[in-house]
Amino acid sequence: MSNPPTILNVALPVPLRRTFDYFAPKQGHTSTCIGCRVRVKFGSQTLVGIITSISDTSEYELSKLKEAEEILDETPCIPPELLDLCLWGAKYYHHALGEVLNTALPKRFREGLHIPVITGYQLTQEGKGLSENALKRAKKQQQLVTYLLQNHQASAQELKEQGISHSIINTLLEKHIIQETHLITAPTSSDKKILNEPPLPLTNEQEAALLQIRFHHYCTYVLEGATGSGKTEVFLQATERCLRADKQVLVLIPEIGLSTQTVSRFRRRFSGSIEVLHSNISDLKRAQAWQAAREGNAQVIIGTRLATMTPFKDLGLIIVDEEHDLSYKQQDGFRYSARDLAIVRANKNNIPIILGSATPSLETLHNAIQGKYELLRLTKRAGEAKPPKIQLADLRGQQLTGGLSSQTLEAVQKHLNNANQVLVFLNRRGYAPSLLCHQCGWTASCRSCDAKLTLHQTPFHLHCHHCDFQCRVPHTCPSCHSPSLVHSGLGTEQLEEALKETFPRIPVFRVDRDTTQTVKGFSVILAKVNEGKPCILVGTQMLAKGHHLSKLTLVVIADADQGLFSADFRSTERLAQQIVQVAGRAGRENEQGEVIIQSHSPDHPTFKELLTKGYHRFARKLIEERSHNHLPPIWNLTTIKAESKRAENAIELLEFVRTRAMAIAPPSQKLNYLGPIPAPIEKVNDRFRYYLQIKTLSHETKSRLLTELLKEIDQNALAKRTRWSIDVDSYEN
Repeated sequence: MSNPPTILNVALPVPLRRTFDYFAPKQGHTSTCIGCRVRVKFGSQTLVGIITSISDTSEYELSKLKEAEEILDETPCIPPELLDLCLWGAKYYHHALGEVLNTALPKRFREGLHIPVITGYQLTQEGKGLSENALKRAKKQQQLVTYLLQNHQASAQELKEQGISHSIINTLLEKHIIQETHLITAPTSSDKKILNEPPLPLTNEQEAALLQIRFHHYCTYVLEGATGSGKTEVFLQATERCLRADKQVLVLIPEIGLSTQTVSRFRRRFSGSIEVLHSNISDLKRAQAWQAAREGNAQVIIGTRLATMTPFKDLGLIIVDEEHDLSYKQQDGFRYSARDLAIVRANKNNIPIILGSATPSLETLHNAIQGKYELLRLTKRAGEAKPPKIQLADLRGQQLTGGLSSQTLEAVQKHLNNANQVLVFLNRRGYAPSLLCHQCGWTASCRSCDAKLTLHQTPFHLHCHHCDFQCRVPHTCPSCHSPSLVHSGLGTEQLEEALKETFPRIPVFRVDRDTTQTVKGFSVILAKVNEGKPCILVGTQMLAKGHHLSKLTLVVIADADQGLFSADFRSTERLAQQIVQVAGRAGRENEQGEVIIQSHSPDHPTFKELLTKGYHRFARKLIEERSHNHLPPIWNLTTIKAESKRAENAIELLEFVRTRAMAIAPPSQKLNYLGPIPAPIEKVNDRFRYYLQIKTLSHETKSRLLTELLKEIDQNALAKRTRWSIDVDSYEN
């Protein structure tokens, strides 16, 4: 009697919510290959997938199954804990498992390449026997030896970051003082040094918060701390406790721009291996950091949302900094929330997770109020720093220079005269939001989107920030041929230009996506600012969070009215968070800061409520309003999106979806539907976009409905001709 066949259940990177069966290759072992990569034929393509299970039966006829070409790994590339997390993510967000796993893998792994070996350096026996002063005349060589004595092993990248060049490394290799090694597992020596510098003394509030955190036990802690209250020091000391227990730590940050400062603070404090994961590092470095975390060689991983699905050998703590930030929600492909996925991961691993923010999202605050999360509050700034003085500046009837009133400019001059620094915040890049004809009213619009073209000065051009279309600026109006073309509105470039003219002797640094397209570009600007000399920063939301600028004493919010009259129900929450976060950059050390909020609507109740009662009470009132209006965080919002070059196709598909959804679950007091409705910007890149919104009061109702509904959508012929997607816990209105 022949042995039953070994059948591999494989998740492939295709947009199908199912897995595929293949015979195991005749060569190789399959008993422990769940989570391993496998190369298979899929139609005319050769794809790399992940083995999710092994069986001796299949629901398909065995004669129709193909044999897998090759199992690529001897040990699981996706460990069981990470595979379980991806299975949960695929089910909760109703996304194809193969694409979820593909998101988790670095590009080199997705392409089926072999896992790169990380080469590092360690001391030889001769090197370990050197006296402390043996290389005192060669300071860099002595620095390298001292570093390896403290850390046992180090990668070339680590040594480079310590200021040690390849020539120094090569010199010590030739002297047989150090030798190359493969960094496979973490050093386990019990005498390994943890700290490079002593921790800072804690305030009473910081100490109380740290004592509340229970390790080796799941709990979501919300660290709600006023800006400058020392949340990062709590993060660092919680990390130290984990490292002393030989556990690893995952630190999530919302934007790449924060990576330099965060990594610097962690590396100053800790001597262990700290790796970075974000989209601006090379594919090879990401693969190496990913492997270092999986093998236990990286003690701390700091990264943006993609780091959430990094494998760890022994994860002990997750920290989510600026947890309220919208950047944690992926807006295309696998539409997941990195914050929420991190909470699920902590729960599955039975470890603590800390969500830090001065302005917690309403979802997080609601869970804390309900007792699902534990709220830890830091109400006072650390050290001698005092809260900034905040004043509303009425712009009505004022003569403006580059969008700034004369009183504001006087305040800027006063702070510069005191040898301090100033931040002028405007969340609108470019020179001006629109270009129009003064004679006939023509407006420069994108030919592919329902959006105006933004005027940029450097280089001089028109740019669509939705589809990336760019063109020259016309000399005359294309409609009436008048030369009377004028710009309308204010952007960071125009603000920068006006400030340079008003303060010609003061450096003005603009920080937006146009000036900081690389991490290095952002770091260069911050390095100049951190020199402490008087200067003016003009920035978008990139500067609104997390940055500690010791000499910054004045913050000007140039246009606080942007979020007051938006149709998006989240706009009030976002405006309040933005104001508090930007204001928090001022006066973080000895000198008290000042904040000027410019507005044409200074009497608006949003300003009064926020500035008199503070963010926490303001947010609680917003939660009550959301509850009355059947909105998140009380209700669940799912958006099904459809887009097509023919608007009627998108509308027809969503009408079908609504009809079938109502048949599965009719509208009720706990479930309602809205749509199809046009997206806020209906046409982008020549495609018409429409939404169907489903609001439910319970997660169970939502999950059952979507599971049944997606089966019917997948079978619909129009769904195969129209681009569509599902966004669970949608952030878009």
